[in-house]
Amino acid sequence: MTENTSESTCPSGQSCSTCGGKCADEKRKLHDNLLGVKHILLVMSGKGGVGKSTVATNLAMSLALDGYVTGLLDVDLHGPSIPKMLGLEDHTLESDGEKLLPVTMGNVKVMSIGFSLDSQDQAVIWRGPVKYSVIQQLLSEVAWGELDYLVIDAPPGTGDEPLSVCQLLPQADGAIVVTTPQQVAAVDVSKSLNFLEQVHYRVLGIVENMSGFACPHCGEITQIFSEGAGEALAAKYNVPFLGRLPVDPQICQAGDAGKPFVYSYGKTATAQAFVQIVDAIVANTGRTK
Repeated sequence: MTENTSESTCPSGQSCSTCGGKCADEKRKLHDNLLGVKHILLVMSGKGGVGKSTVATNLAMSLALDGYVTGLLDVDLHGPSIPKMLGLEDHTLESDGEKLLPVTMGNVKVMSIGFSLDSQDQAVIWRGPVKYSVIQQLLSEVAWGELDYLVIDAPPGTGDEPLSVCQLLPQADGAIVVTTPQQVAAVDVSKSLNFLEQVHYRVLGIVENMSGFACPHCGEITQIFSEGAGEALAAKYNVPFLGRLPVDPQICQAGDAGKPFVYSYGKTATAQAFVQIVDAIVANTGRTK
């Protein structure tokens, strides 16, 4: 993981030296809790509706299928969708007396604020400092243990949640930015790339989701939208282009049914595209097995 030697700041933006040492204590606690995590990946996008949570979930599951012990952290505090996508809506937060326990699915440990809500339609109404504090707790007070990869799914945009992750985890390997092929999406997604540049966060690459339609019968890819926005963005910002993920109706079916797509439909063209993207990410972060 890359090191960032810039001075850490509190949520208020003040130097840690002005908060009486509390910030430094919290930073130490977070660091110690993540000592067993080898690689950290932030998944984000400047635009909603690009399938970012689908990419994050299936990225984590693909890593697990490759034999990597993986964590999946949902920091979309206002719209946590990962519990539904994995069929975990009925799970509630549990503790071992000291730390919160993630839900374990084979090689994957999952944590989401959705596990603490009384109902799926409960609204979360929090301001920035509260969001920062909650994300800090999810990183420092969850028993993540030994992980090869921790995948963090952030909400759309460049607001409090991705900024909090970048401030709290300057040592992370970097961010994966998700777009769709249309130019209108690329305009908003480019804001994510500018954001990452401003906060000095490494861009591991761009994924172009919904890139063509994969026929569930023959596997042939048909272009139904414009194409190439992801690759063009990668060239413009001089970052890796990780690959394209075709639209597959079975992705929606899997998400609605709470079944990881890459587990249930591993032979499809889209699942194979996930495999190639994971291979590129692993090659870029260093193998851990």
